[in-house]
Amino acid sequence: MKELKVRLTFLEEVLGTANAEKDIHEKFIASKAPDAPSREQEVEALGVEEVIEKGRTVFPKDENGNPFLWDYQIRGFFKSAAQAGSYMGGTKKLAAYKKKIDLLVFVNERKIPFILPEGTSLSDCQRPLRAQTAQGERISLADSETVPAGSTVEFTIKVLDDSLIKYVIDWLDYGEFNGIGQWRNSGKGRFKWTEITE
Repeated sequence: MKELKVRLTFLEEVLGTANAEKDIHEKFIASKAPDAPSREQEVEALGVEEVIEKGRTVFPKDENGNPFLWDYQIRGFFKSAAQAGSYMGGTKKLAAYKKKIDLLVFVNERKIPFILPEGTSLSDCQRPLRAQTAQGERISLADSETVPAGSTVEFTIKVLDDSLIKYVIDWLDYGEFNGIGQWRNSGKGRFKWTEITE
């Protein structure tokens, strides 16, 4: 087993992905993670006030109100990066990458807190969303809570098959091009990573 402790430093702001309306999020979590303790833990972490508008995405918060990422969001990023690698082929391509990430690549910490640069705070990002429908083009406004560029997160990756560590490093490198969170195809959530050695 290999372990890699890393720090991600975000080059662009990161947008929240959890729906601010508690009931909608609870129903979604119930459909994706039906075990009750996990569902209650995730819904509780949102700390959503009734005044927040429907459709807004936010970060889960710890008991002190600090935003964090869940471990599965990192693993989801790994799957996205591995998919990009499969398009490149050669040494970047990993067969059955989803199954291998699910069974062999883990993030040690369940909650991964953001460390915001001193003097900064959470903000908002509003942007138009366009969709082609049977009735024609529709435009709506999306609103997301954000953590600022320069924020960091730290976590430990455990890889049960040592041969996969080179892929994990490639996936982390991919974060410079396509990051974590909402609207990442626009460049939001991009990051650089460094290994933390103690």
